[in-house]
Amino acid sequence: MPTRIATEDGSLILYDASLLDHATPGLFDRARWAGAPQAPGYSGGRGATLFIDWPPPGVTSSRPAQHWVLRHYHRGGTIGRFLEDQFLWLGEERTRAVLEWRLLAWMWARGLPSPRPVAAHVRRRGFTYTADLVTVLMPGVEPLSTRLARGPLEADGWARVGACVRRFHDAGVWHADLTAHNLQIDAAGDIFLLDFDRGRRRDDGAAWRQANLARLRRSVDKISSEGGVHFDEVAWAALEAGYAGRLTRRGPAAGAAGP
Repeated sequence: MPTRIATEDGSLILYDASLLDHATPGLFDRARWAGAPQAPGYSGGRGATLFIDWPPPGVTSSRPAQHWVLRHYHRGGTIGRFLEDQFLWLGEERTRAVLEWRLLAWMWARGLPSPRPVAAHVRRRGFTYTADLVTVLMPGVEPLSTRLARGPLEADGWARVGACVRRFHDAGVWHADLTAHNLQIDAAGDIFLLDFDRGRRRDDGAAWRQANLARLRRSVDKISSEGGVHFDEVAWAALEAGYAGRLTRRGPAAGAAGP
């Protein structure tokens, strides 16, 4: 992946030169994409993730039209009420956008089922910065949570979820928020994982792997308790079987829609 760095008007942009001829801050200007569709789910309001087509009208490119995802970094929790999208500046290589871009590039080069990074944007303002990330749109996928709300997922499907998580763990990749929203599924039942903000590579034993799986279990249990789906020990056992590399046969649905 040919990596380039551009600087302009106080912005630093790290980008893949095989996808983008030249990167400017205008790529990340949300006003430019006022009519762009928003990603479904819980990413609404000012922090909504946008689906954008590149190049936009009036911009020429030597490359075919591309479909991308633009995400602006926002803080969560209590501190997010006061510093909505500002982060402490500790150097460009420690910014959230650059860290995520580099992790995505590393994973994409190794064939892991995650988004391909296009560009990371950081704009410093004194002791703080704001950030954005553009990735290639993964076509035909939807959140696992959305899929579960629509109907049953067979045991084989849960096994694929477990096998997908295991691929990342075997590569030493820790996901900071492993949930049924960030796991994605396509029409063929293939599983992908996105949103690696604060994720990192690690090799410090197995405890973090089990903690990651426990986070996913809490996510699916929460969705189930809210009445969206029925999730039980049969479904979780199928996921664990896939994680362990054991084959599961197609059979009665596990994690079916609620009664």
